[in-house]
Amino acid sequence: MSGFDDRENAFENKFAHDQELEFKAVARRNKLLGLWAAELMGLTGDDAEAYGKDVVKADFEEAGDEDVFRKVRGDFDARGIEQSDHQIRHKMEQLLEEAREQVRNG
Repeated sequence: MSGFDDRENAFENKFAHDQELEFKAVARRNKLLGLWAAELMGLTGDDAEAYGKDVVKADFEEAGDEDVFRKVRGDFDARGIEQSDHQIRHKMEQLLEEAREQVRNG
């Protein structure tokens, strides 16, 4: 194998590893977002945990974050929870950074 092939394989492996870490961070962010939203909706214990899992599942509807945002936005609207779109999206960004840190630290 040539040096070029070695470098190519190293880049592919790094890319795959980075993608796996990002997938884990997004899933963790979604769970944290669900727990945050559950708290605002007055859910506790098993109900809060179940809602967190529902938010994680919502992310499999389409690529990107819009499906997760719509889930939380819709549930807030249905329960009369006052959070602006900006507040929800900002919380999503904050929690993604927190989740990335958690994934990096194991």
